[in-house]
Amino acid sequence: MPETSGNTAPSGASIRLENLTKVYPGSTVPAVENVDLEVHAGETVVFVGPSGCGKSTTLKMINRLIEPSSGRIRIGDEDVTDIDPVGLRRKVGYAIQASGLFPHMTVAQNIALVPKMIGWPKAKIKNRVEEMLDLVGLDPAEFHGRYPRQLSGGQQQRVGVARALAADPPVLLMDEPFGAVDPITRDHLQDELIRLQHELHKTICFVTHDFDEAIKIGDRIAVLRERSHIAQFDTPEAILTNPADDFVSGFVGAGAALKRLNLTRVRDVGVVDFLTATMDDPLESIFDLLRSGTHNELLLLDRNRRPYKWLRRGDLSRAKGTLARAGAPVQHTVTRDATLRDALEAVLTDSSGRVAVTGRRGEYIGVVDMETLMNNVQEMLEEDRLEALEHQHQLDDQHARRTQQEQEGLSGPGGPEGGTA
Repeated sequence: MPETSGNTAPSGASIRLENLTKVYPGSTVPAVENVDLEVHAGETVVFVGPSGCGKSTTLKMINRLIEPSSGRIRIGDEDVTDIDPVGLRRKVGYAIQASGLFPHMTVAQNIALVPKMIGWPKAKIKNRVEEMLDLVGLDPAEFHGRYPRQLSGGQQQRVGVARALAADPPVLLMDEPFGAVDPITRDHLQDELIRLQHELHKTICFVTHDFDEAIKIGDRIAVLRERSHIAQFDTPEAILTNPADDFVSGFVGAGAALKRLNLTRVRDVGVVDFLTATMDDPLESIFDLLRSGTHNELLLLDRNRRPYKWLRRGDLSRAKGTLARAGAPVQHTVTRDATLRDALEAVLTDSSGRVAVTGRRGEYIGVVDMETLMNNVQEMLEEDRLEALEHQHQLDDQHARRTQQEQEGLSGPGGPEGGTA
């Protein structure tokens, strides 16, 4: 679950949905019925539920892309149900699947769209575009003038988030924003969102059909039934350990204990330093490090200090004066906001037995190794075991009390043994 700093006041605004209902013309059955829900300022709330349950409709009513049939919407102290919907949408950031960027506009023009519409000065807009690109980890000099077709799917989604945040709205709505990208890119985009929220403290409402994604990014999760009826609205940990009913249990699925790996971040488990060298270092100095006997492996960084190759002592014989064929390329990295599950998957698919941890622009920070991860997994499983034992003891105590009460009732006045003659 994302963390927020206790010293920073939220820049988001609370959202209150009061008996919110949507009935489409020609239908007698509501698509959304009497939703009553509050999102705290600076909180990330995820709507998750089966297809067709109304989660996207509920989200779109918040910025009135879909007009509610009845009910109220309050953002902060303002009832926004009856104000100009266009003006409302300029105050609420919105990010969707496949980014929704305008293909005929450059990256800078896409990000500048809302600030320009609300009348920001040109100099302020220019500075804001650069600030937003830097915030989402894209080099302004490199991406400013590109068009969406010149970007990867992950880069487009980053620009989409930058555009949604450009006018500094207190509320950000996200409708399955990472659903159209590959799993590895999706993991990195989730980490990026967690990092951004750690810095910005916006109020985020996020729709997904992926419960693992909900666990990873949500402060609280609203599990929705048909017509957006709320089956359970609670923290990820509470839903994992105490689902409200069989419907929620079905969403949690098997392996709830392992799903808790999505609740712990890499930054919480001990990132350590590791022996490194860069491609600009003299070959002889790199070889000396490996020959010294103190280390039998090092991490080679590229010219931007990003992880490039794992070099082992045995690779020296294949170097032949160059590092081109020596070493094993780094296949996976994680950020400090990645989950233990992300890190464990990366370590298990990399022969090095560890994974490099990187910063916003991919720069090396440290490593997390298999031993550290497995120790944390063991601690988590032990906690689960102790909680299960405690729960069983409570059930046993309750059963013993009921049995004693039943026996006392049978033997007391009016019972078979204590009745009147």
